[in-house]
Amino acid sequence: PQQQEQPKQRQIGLGSGVIVNKDGYIVTNNHVVEGAERLEVTLNDNRNFPATVIGADPVTDLALIKIDAPDLHVIPMGNSEDLHVGEWVLAVGNPFGFTSTVTTGIVSAKARNISSTMQSPSSGNIESYIQTDAAVNSGNSGGALVNLDGELVGINAAIYSNTGTYAGCSCAIPTSIVQKVVSDLKQFGTVQRAFLGVSFI
Repeated sequence: PQQQEQPKQRQIGLGSGVIVNKDGYIVTNNHVVEGAERLEVTLNDNRNFPATVIGADPVTDLALIKIDAPDLHVIPMGNSEDLHVGEWVLAVGNPFGFTSTVTTGIVSAKARNISSTMQSPSSGNIESYIQTDAAVNSGNSGGALVNLDGELVGINAAIYSNTGTYAGCSCAIPTSIVQKVVSDLKQFGTVQRAFLGVSFI
């Protein structure tokens, strides 16, 4: 007998995002939206909106998406350059689908390069992470890292772990990079950057 083809199962991914403009612009990680056929944003009040990708930048692992929902609450933008090692921060996101989960930690390091720590060659991506010990897991990607004044200082992006789950080292993209990328994605749809043709051997 001929075997009936099994219907393809639809894969669903979860991530987090931060509203950076009252007109519906949301910043998240590129790896959250990459390859997605359809995007849906659920706000804290459980309203759902279809989202479109304005632009994405694999080099910094950031993406800008937009929903049609005016007059949204916007998080205050902080300056990641003002952070100090040992300062308390909060990581906000949706780990494992648990909505609006908040964890706390301290800034362990600034301008952290994960590739060099893992002794693996750099892929050319920009790596200047804020390292914290705030608990971050699957679903936290794209969520906010805020200081104790409630200001956005980073976008949670990665963890350093041998198992794929939280092991004490979380990494966030600083707002000094986020603001430049978001501005370019909004204005041009791609990030404007210059390269110097020099390499080190």
